[in-house]
Amino acid sequence: MKKIIAFFMLAGILFQSGCGLIAVMASPTPHEQKIPAEYDLSERKEQKILVLVNQPTWLAAGVNLRYYLTIAMHRTLTQKIEIESENFVDYKKLSEFRSNRSDFAFLSAQEVGKALGADVVLVITIENYQLNAMPEANYYDGSLNAGAALFDVAGGEKLWPESAKSKRVKVGFDIESRGRQAAISRLANAFAHCSVRYLYDCPKNRFKIVEDRSGINWED
Repeated sequence: MKKIIAFFMLAGILFQSGCGLIAVMASPTPHEQKIPAEYDLSERKEQKILVLVNQPTWLAAGVNLRYYLTIAMHRTLTQKIEIESENFVDYKKLSEFRSNRSDFAFLSAQEVGKALGADVVLVITIENYQLNAMPEANYYDGSLNAGAALFDVAGGEKLWPESAKSKRVKVGFDIESRGRQAAISRLANAFAHCSVRYLYDCPKNRFKIVEDRSGINWED
């Protein structure tokens, strides 16, 4: 009788261990874990998308940030959400429209989008930009703060974010040794990543990047 009891106890232990092992094996890996999109832009990836970057006239950037941010956004949206290049409103077309409209600053995102044949407008509003040369030759530190918001052209409503005027994103770095051009591109690419990550189911282990300074605990 004791041997029978011992056998069933051992079988129970092995069964529980096996279930635990199966549960561990079934759990998603860090690579497989994803942070759900705040708004799934992939549902509109077949539509025409306009990336509209607002660069304040008072911002002494010394560079056309609108161009760098637009190109970085196009590239990131293509890589992460698989939006085809022909579904973006060309930056040159937008630039020409801006130059030919004396009232451009007074137009809403939906009005600009409608004029350029877009279905969705992703508005980037630059709030602050710093790029400083360090004493060492060709070394820079930089930061970029901007807001992002998504609008539907036909309906006129804001699609994202739901609870705020825009999604505020801050990026920056303490040192870039490859020169000024690389520093500007790094800021633009970092911002593109940190805004687009909310528009698709982003893998958890790729959500944060070293340039990310969004939130109150970025120093950590």
